[in-house]
Amino acid sequence: QLRLVESGGGLVQPGGSLRLACVASGITLDSRPIGAIAWYRQVPGKERDGVSCINSGDGSTYYADAVKDRFTISKDNAKNTVYLQMNSLKPEDTAKYYCGLFEGSCLHQYRHLSSWGQGTQVTVSS
Repeated sequence: QLRLVESGGGLVQPGGSLRLACVASGITLDSRPIGAIAWYRQVPGKERDGVSCINSGDGSTYYADAVKDRFTISKDNAKNTVYLQMNSLKPEDTAKYYCGLFEGSCLHQYRHLSSWGQGTQVTVSS
C-alpha cells in the first residue's frame, strides 16, 4: 500500500542546514499518474503551506518566496526518494514538514494522490 515516510528533521541553530528525505513505498515516483511532488509545512494552529515542488515531466522546480534561494528540491528515482536541502535556516522555518504526490503539475495540483503522513519536525532556535 502507498506510504510516504519523511525523515531528516531536528534541532538546529539559525544559519544551519538540514536535508529532509521522503521515501515512497507502494508506488514508484516515475509512475504515470504522478505529475508533481511537493513539500509542505505546518505550524500548530495554522494552515499547511506549500514550500517547494518539482514537476515529474520536465524536472522544473518551484519555491515559496520565503524559502527561495535557500531551499533546493530534488528527486532520485533509483532510490524512490525526494529530498529537500535546507540551508541558511531561520527561526520562522520551524514547522513540521510533509511531502505529497499530486496529479497535474506544480502550478495546477488537481488531485492529492497520497495521504499526509507523520511528517518530520524542524526546529530552528539558538
